[in-house]
Amino acid sequence: QVQLVESGGGLVQTGGSLRLSCAASGRTFSSYAMGWFRQAPGKEREFVAAISRSGDYTNYADSVKGRFTISRDNAKSTVNLQTNSLKPEDTAGYYCAATPRGIVPTKPYEYDYWGQGTQVTVSS
Repeated sequence: QVQLVESGGGLVQTGGSLRLSCAASGRTFSSYAMGWFRQAPGKEREFVAAISRSGDYTNYADSVKGRFTISRDNAKSTVNLQTNSLKPEDTAGYYCAATPRGIVPTKPYEYDYWGQGTQVTVSS
């Protein structure tokens, strides 16, 4: 079992930045590839970014490339998502997820563990 707790969401103006964090507890954090997903009301959960167990590989959705950066600290059992140049269409609940399989999975069903989410609202 892995428990995930997100933090760092909030209300920000267009063009602003937020740093989302996910703290993991339970089994060895470095055994899990980590991902960030988001879900807006009435929409399906969508992939945002993923990072491999060692942090050597990352993957991003086209919509966030060049604006968001995923990173991890295995010593602290945390994964972060730095979000810059935020747009109103980035407004959503952001969820951290963990999986023992794959390198940088992009599909929700590939992840076994999920946090409760943190809300990001970007005003225009």
